[in-house]
Amino acid sequence: MQFPFHPGLVLIDLDGTLVDSVPDLTACVDTMMARLGRPTRGEAAVRQWVGNGVERLVARALVGALNGEPDAADFERALPIFLALYAEQISARSVLYPGVREGLALLRGRGYRLGCVTNKAARFTEPLLEAVGIRDAFELVISGDTLPEKKPSPMPLLHAATHFGVEPTAALMLGDSVSDVKAARAAGFGIVCVSYGYNHGQDIRCAEPDAVIDAFTELGELLT
Repeated sequence: MQFPFHPGLVLIDLDGTLVDSVPDLTACVDTMMARLGRPTRGEAAVRQWVGNGVERLVARALVGALNGEPDAADFERALPIFLALYAEQISARSVLYPGVREGLALLRGRGYRLGCVTNKAARFTEPLLEAVGIRDAFELVISGDTLPEKKPSPMPLLHAATHFGVEPTAALMLGDSVSDVKAARAAGFGIVCVSYGYNHGQDIRCAEPDAVIDAFTELGELLT
């Protein structure tokens, strides 16, 4: 993709791109683990594990690693505990990253059509967007359970492109992880990534997005 670019649609990831939700996720993970009589994990570990939905986060917390599968009975006990905890404190500690509010205002001011595409379940996505005050920025929100597949599948991005009547090659994805890059590439979207998000501890530049920005407001410099 060549910049500057004028996309007909900009889709934006939620966790790690718009919102730092790890503090709330960590509190829920650690409370869940304590209730199970297991060691707590802490924020540094949780930051390496987020990005693929809460089911994977719970599984990773149980095994204490990015990869691997927990005992099925342990998982069946743990997941409802986590879900109940997170529903109660979806935004107790989560905050917008610096520059997000200003960046969204800039994009809307230029007339870009905006959508949010996340792997977070809708029951958590909508309350979080409302709580941090940015739900109205998006004409469309696609959560992890909106469609049969979620990122890194291209399905959510292609669904959004169809919804807005925009060709995928004229659309842009803004995210923070390799899942965002894979989804965008498979859908034929352009892809810009933020450097500060969640990518399992790996530098997002290794995934070779079209561009990497250090602050949300820098996106405006890439677009016309």
